[in-house]
Amino acid sequence: MASQSSKAFKDISLSFQPHPVTGDIPVLKNEDAIKRAVRNLIETSAGERPFKDALGTGVRDALFEFIDFPTASVVAQQIFDVLNGFEGRIDNVQVNVEPRPEDNSFEVMISYDIVGDSFPKQNFEFLLETTR
Repeated sequence: MASQSSKAFKDISLSFQPHPVTGDIPVLKNEDAIKRAVRNLIETSAGERPFKDALGTGVRDALFEFIDFPTASVVAQQIFDVLNGFEGRIDNVQVNVEPRPEDNSFEVMISYDIVGDSFPKQNFEFLLETTR
């Protein structure tokens, strides 16, 4: 991926919870804004966004398959592909997915570099689990 020069990234918080003092909707900046975008890409199902059929993953469907290492490998590849294909602000993406059959979930660990200024390497972990 080509190196780009950038200074700052901003996004609004999707919780839409107003700040307790100012009443403003919180703004996510830099690393937090990109982390939110990464999570949104992963949780978007393929074909969910109009006119962008290739954007998204099948990780929601994988939660209803066998929670094992072969399925975790497929989930990891889907995450890697969507991040490399649709998030141009990151580079050197590494994805590790561990199955947690006892919880019917996958533990996802992602690391990446932010393109542009000298941000430290980002590490991001979360659980993919069904919502009931």
